[in-house]
Amino acid sequence: MRRVTAAALLLAAATGCSAVPAEPASGPSADSTAASDKISWGACTDIKRPDGEPPARQDASIRCGKLTVPLDYAQPDGEKLELALIKLPATGKGKPLGSMVFNFGGPGASGVDTLDQAAKALTALRARYDLVSFDPRGVERSSGVRCGSGAEMDTFVALDTLPPDDETDKQVAAANKRFAALCQQNSGKILPHVGTVNAARDMDRIRDAVGDPKLNYVGMSYGTQLGAVYATLFPKNVGRMVLDAPLDPTVTFEQRTLAQTRGFQQAYESFLRKCVKETCALGKDEATAHTNVENLLNQLTAQPIKVGNRQLTQGLASTGVAAALYSELTWPFLEEALGAALKGDGEALLYLADSYTGRSPDGSYSTQMTSFPAITCVDTAERPDEATLRRTEAAALKISPLFGSEGSGGLCRVWPAKGSDEARHVNATGSAPIVVVGGKGDPATPYEWAPKLTAQLKTATLVTYEGEGHGAYLSGSKCIQGLVDAYLIDGKVPAKGATCPAA
Repeated sequence: MRRVTAAALLLAAATGCSAVPAEPASGPSADSTAASDKISWGACTDIKRPDGEPPARQDASIRCGKLTVPLDYAQPDGEKLELALIKLPATGKGKPLGSMVFNFGGPGASGVDTLDQAAKALTALRARYDLVSFDPRGVERSSGVRCGSGAEMDTFVALDTLPPDDETDKQVAAANKRFAALCQQNSGKILPHVGTVNAARDMDRIRDAVGDPKLNYVGMSYGTQLGAVYATLFPKNVGRMVLDAPLDPTVTFEQRTLAQTRGFQQAYESFLRKCVKETCALGKDEATAHTNVENLLNQLTAQPIKVGNRQLTQGLASTGVAAALYSELTWPFLEEALGAALKGDGEALLYLADSYTGRSPDGSYSTQMTSFPAITCVDTAERPDEATLRRTEAAALKISPLFGSEGSGGLCRVWPAKGSDEARHVNATGSAPIVVVGGKGDPATPYEWAPKLTAQLKTATLVTYEGEGHGAYLSGSKCIQGLVDAYLIDGKVPAKGATCPAA
């Protein structure tokens, strides 16, 4: 799940997304899909890191491929689209267990670009499984949603959200309308068909195409909702499934915005506490450090910092701060970036914002900022009115002047494609055991959502991580990784109430 205040407010929450499916999610015929096409695997030629540089590691065994699926599952023999996939073949150091499919979150993250970067932490799994990921429909190479030129995206993501007054609200509303119109203009054909229910059906096609009778799956953040919907649609096809940093699909826009605002504010306060324990570039104590950051952001609304031929606006600075709060590992860099900005150098903070919004050095954007609202808005029938948006914003600002916002409801209110609540109702009764991992210090998917999703699934076991950061499995916690790998490799379900300390 991605969330940040200033990147046009649209990243305030992650839900799934759903076009109207061929059958309802609870339908009795949802246990299988039509026979899948085969995947033609070949060399990977266009994997890239988020900063636009070549992959950090080269592995000649990595394969990329395409799988054809229906654009509209209500018309399975009609128009098609191609899903882009990536595979890291098993190293063969143990008995083969088939494929392990990953979704790393978003909605809107590219699995093709991400899997190779995560491979080093997945060595134990790769000894037994082919590791597989994909760009879900509407993302990057899989008919990715596009909403304007690089220059138009620059204007949108740089939008200021301070001060929180009527004029700012008007500017945000106007920007949302322009953005939604560009999305319809550039990607109107696919907008009604992106989403979690359709993506789950795609994932069953992937399972069949790789030759597995059951889907083995790790979903992170938004990927937990995708996994939960899959288990609802295809409970008999669930193999070993782990859902890390879970979403509660039942929450409203308002509930989600307030929960995430609390999460990011708590992570920000933890960052400041850790910073001032030693020499801190932001101030000698928490109160001073917070005041300096707050003053910086307020000053940027009137006087952005020039960075080359660009400007660090308040909106981009807030995005950069939020981006670095996702992981405790990036807190030292956040201190450096804020400290430099306080001295008039905004380059590092702008880099953090760009890494979050998917902007490459050449000015082009990935689809993560555009796929996110496309999926989020179609996955709910909710279209909040102006009074609800203002109430949400006021409540969020009381929790955190830095991270408070109206959430993504404002953009979904003007979204050109209709929404459905199909993906908001999950129940995996009849599936194999599912492991849910929730972190107490997760800013983006607050811990309170973990037991709720566990209960909704009926077949899940909850594991609690006491540490900071968004997601636990790849956090460096040997305890979490040990429990998860024991389940994925040996089928050992964690004990009820299992807890791991902070790494």
